Amino acid sequence: MPAKMSPKVHATRSPQPSGPLAGQVSLVTGASRGIGLSIALRLARLGSSVSICGRDAAALKNAEAQLRQSGAQVFSCVADVTQSASVEQLVLQTEKSLGPLSVLVNNAGVGLFGPAHERSEQDWDRVLDTNLKSVFLVSRAALPGMIARRAGHIINISSLAGKNTFAGAALYCASKWGLQGLSGCMAEDLRDYGIRVSLICPGSVATDFSHSSKKDPAKLLQPDDVSHVVEMLLTQGPQSFVSEVQMRPLRKP
Repeated sequence: MPAKMSPKVHATRSPQPSGPLAGQVSLVTGASRGIGLSIALRLARLGSSVSICGRDAAALKNAEAQLRQSGAQVFSCVADVTQSASVEQLVLQTEKSLGPLSVLVNNAGVGLFGPAHERSEQDWDRVLDTNLKSVFLVSRAALPGMIARRAGHIINISSLAGKNTFAGAALYCASKWGLQGLSGCMAEDLRDYGIRVSLICPGSVATDFSHSSKKDPAKLLQPDDVSHVVEMLLTQGPQSFVSEVQMRPLRKP
């Protein structure tokens, strides 16, 4: 894993659309495809300006083009969210291009599967850094402004693997169980500042990320199912917050 990503940045501006999130700025990590891209597109349709990041420059460019078609103000940046210097630049450049952050969706994730005793130290570091450390780093960079404004919403995309164990998923489950604890503590630390922290725990979602080839894709959750829950969380009444949402397919795949 490289220590620092090259700063490939793209920003576009167009008339601000209307909607329940009009005037807000959202950052979605790991948004070049799959769940992250679906969430970014949903936020744009709700009127938010959207910043996206990823490590695949070509996929990120394609995601940016899709967002631009929605009429949203868009900022995109190749970034490694496991590195603090890269994260700090991501947040700084997002706010410079679009304005103060209102919404952070920590979606970046990776899965390496197999028995723990067969995985390397490098595998452990990659999974824990991407799935857990990145949430700490990006949230820490975004929070000073949210705290000063006494407003904001952080949504962490976890998994039912953060609630259950299963064979071959030791590293992944460890990262998601850790994210469960981190999210809960953040929610308690930040609620007095008017900042809501929510956790979404989907079951298997039909994306390139899914590790199970034996499940019927037609019965899996879809990325839009997750983005629908993000919309629900962001449009609830200001006097409350939903701390956790567990999602399962209607029919067992």
